[in-house]
Amino acid sequence: MSARMRIAVAGAGLIGRRHIELIEASPDCELAGIADPSPAARDYAQAHNVACYADHRALLAQEKPDGLIIASPNTLHLPMALDCAEAGVPALIEKPVTETVATAQRLCDAVKRTGVPMLVGHHRRHNPAIKAARQTVTSGKLGQLTAVVGLWLLKKPDDYFEVAWRREQGGGPLLINLIHDIDNLRFICGEINEVQALTSNKARAFAVEDTAALLLRFANGALGTVTVSDATPAPWSWELASGESTAYPKQDQPCYILSGTEGSLSVPNMELWSYAREPGWYAPLSRETVAPPAFDPLVEQLRHFCAVISGREPPLIPAEDAMGTLAVVEAVSEAARTGQKVSPGRIMEQAA
Repeated sequence: MSARMRIAVAGAGLIGRRHIELIEASPDCELAGIADPSPAARDYAQAHNVACYADHRALLAQEKPDGLIIASPNTLHLPMALDCAEAGVPALIEKPVTETVATAQRLCDAVKRTGVPMLVGHHRRHNPAIKAARQTVTSGKLGQLTAVVGLWLLKKPDDYFEVAWRREQGGGPLLINLIHDIDNLRFICGEINEVQALTSNKARAFAVEDTAALLLRFANGALGTVTVSDATPAPWSWELASGESTAYPKQDQPCYILSGTEGSLSVPNMELWSYAREPGWYAPLSRETVAPPAFDPLVEQLRHFCAVISGREPPLIPAEDAMGTLAVVEAVSEAARTGQKVSPGRIMEQAA
């Protein structure tokens, strides 16, 4: 890259500061400024010798960055992204892309009108294990995909729920955590056409769910189940199984199982099972390990964002694609509430 990209960050909370660390460590870009009205953000910006703005619009006008990373609260994703589109500044928007499918459609309309690229931060798509799993499925190595199992089982500490909104509707694992796994499964296995769901709050008796069971129908005909609970000691979740973040103790366990007519793959331990000779339940199974190269997906996401800004690569996760993941999550909530089968496609059509 001939010139370093000037990247600004809106929101200097935990994830925003992680983005700032990566920008400062990158040979491809430099920090152009921070937008955050809090006194803590001003102190943080001063320590990093960079300008801090209370309003992102002032940052866009004064600094004219090449790109903006939106790491603000979810309610601000849409207005900030719309301002970027009007200013001609590409944005990397932390997930979820916006609060609802309806507001995401507004952003998609703005992207189409202005032509300004937007990348959504479903960063796990950049993880080498997720990329390898997608390639294994799409290459046909598993044959026709038939069954998908997803697990997100762990125990959140009691003090996590001292924050009041985490005990209320919208603060549970369906909307806070499941969106990551739904995006992974869409990316690996294809679109989800139909959802059924049950939820329970029996473990904690809060207003919000602590456990959920999902039934999914994929467009390719495969059926899937996803079981979610934040109230059980267990190793079967992306956080604990992937080793992606050192904040969690890594466990050598899968959280997804992808099964087809020719083989099955567990992810992220990446064990591929198939028959070496004639297939059948009496025959011995062979096991091999798919070993993708290891790298930090957030570092790769930043490299990709710079490439999107320069026009060298299209966004891996454009706003319209991220809206598809949000539509599945909304379908899960509706299915759990009504007890009916729900189509994410219908939710997308209603928002159009």
